[in-house]
Amino acid sequence: MATLRALECLVALIEEGSVSAAAGRLHMSQPALSHQIASLERELGTPVAERLRRGVRPTAAGGAVAPHARVALEAAARAVQVGRQVGIGHGGKLRIACVETMAAWLLPSVLRHWRLRRPEVKLDLIEFSNSDHMTEQVFAGRADFGVGPRPTDLDVELELLGREEMVLVCGADHPYAERASVSVKEIAEEAFIHCHHTDSLASWLDQLASQHRVKFTPLLRTYSSRTAVQLAAAGVGVTIAPVSALAPQQSGAIRRLEPAVHRDIVVIGAAPTDTLVQRFVGDLKTQGVPDSPIPPALAPRSISHRQ
Repeated sequence: MATLRALECLVALIEEGSVSAAAGRLHMSQPALSHQIASLERELGTPVAERLRRGVRPTAAGGAVAPHARVALEAAARAVQVGRQVGIGHGGKLRIACVETMAAWLLPSVLRHWRLRRPEVKLDLIEFSNSDHMTEQVFAGRADFGVGPRPTDLDVELELLGREEMVLVCGADHPYAERASVSVKEIAEEAFIHCHHTDSLASWLDQLASQHRVKFTPLLRTYSSRTAVQLAAAGVGVTIAPVSALAPQQSGAIRRLEPAVHRDIVVIGAAPTDTLVQRFVGDLKTQGVPDSPIPPALAPRSISHRQ
């Protein structure tokens, strides 16, 4: 297949009308330019230019090839420009996978910053119900990186962003609503709203119970931690959920665990050689996870519900 260099030599030769002028324009020797033209002619099986006493002129084949050669060269130049722009964070497309609770809890300020400072970059957000499903999609090439809790599979490339507090959620009229904190052992005695077995959070909660030498008694299971929070807040049962799953004006009672319990929030599959990904991940690291584990407005709401 003809190289871009050979096509570039053909265009320069036709436009300049002489081997010496074309070679000077391309900053190469005349023999080197002649070698490229000869290589192109062998590829085409026909001459592309003929030498005259005063320069050269294109053959019918050379004249026919030249417009297409110019298109190819322009396309190559655009490709290089696009690559450079993406390399400095001013273009391209970034596919961000995240566990659904992260979208509104962790990402908004960084996404807003990119929309304002890097409007040429197209951002796609792909949400998943749990980190295991997200991790599968990242390593299947359907996303550039993922953000969420540490997945069950520990043999994956990840970077720690920070830690997220886990809290008790119950109805406003539950006895726990009158307390500042509740232990995991006490929660094990309650009807528990658990996650579905296929959810990575379910495994995490079972490990937490095992660490405290207890076992949760599932009243029901759900695929969504947000659904578990809303059901617990409505008084259906109790649950342990990440603060990222709480609504801005969460109903029910939100109480800390005693002792405090946190889970890791990580970035998964961020290629170190992908500059666009590394710029976004760098902004996430600079921001960190939200400082206030429980919004202050949530603490007194459960008591007011009882009055």
